[in-house]
Amino acid sequence: MTRFALTIEFDGSPFQGLQRQKHGPSVQQSIEEAIARVCQEEAILHSAGRTDSGVHALAMRSHVDIEKDIAPFRLMEAINANLRPDPIAITACEVVSDDWHARFSCIGRSYVYRIVNRRAPVTLARDRVWQVGHDLDVDAMHRAAQALTGRHDFTTFRSAHCQAHDPVKTLDRLDVERAQTEYGEEIHVHAAARSFLHHQVRSMVGCLKLVGAGTWTENQLAEALAAKDRCKLGLNAPPQGLYFVKAIYPE
Repeated sequence: MTRFALTIEFDGSPFQGLQRQKHGPSVQQSIEEAIARVCQEEAILHSAGRTDSGVHALAMRSHVDIEKDIAPFRLMEAINANLRPDPIAITACEVVSDDWHARFSCIGRSYVYRIVNRRAPVTLARDRVWQVGHDLDVDAMHRAAQALTGRHDFTTFRSAHCQAHDPVKTLDRLDVERAQTEYGEEIHVHAAARSFLHHQVRSMVGCLKLVGAGTWTENQLAEALAAKDRCKLGLNAPPQGLYFVKAIYPE
């Protein structure tokens, strides 16, 4: 039995999320079925994080245990061939030790949320960004975001369906900046932590958007955090602008 670490890129638009779901297609199901066709065996995909329906990944880290004697490059190529036409790609594959775990060995995770701030319809990046038609004050959003960094009880920014035992998390980074992309200027919200609560990033971005629009003051965001009450959440951003960027492991 060999443990392979996979780096996965995917467009989450057609999926009900990364993990297997009873009510629709998932990234995990597509990859496991591709491996079954390649190796004629069942393998379970374990991943560094979970993603909701419509959320994307630039470099999700996962692992599978496979009995078949196969080189990492051949496995990667064969899985990719069998994933077509699903918008999923294995971009790296390597052998790792049996005690390496994509989820439990991970010591850091980062996300980016993309906002297109314009009135004209989004065409090329549709389903990959959140379009906000009115002007947003990026500097105010960034200043307000700093109240959320550090160790806090993030109950306000936690989904009612979150399964985490503890709402206390340490947010290492929450930065808001303007970024030039191939689609033009966007607003990017960067978030990094050891782990996140369900919907935490989307909920934080939604409230930052209210600050940028002038609907909330910067102090109101801090007050929402202190309330530790989901009912005090102003807005949950839609999933299509969210990307899992990176999983970090000990050297």
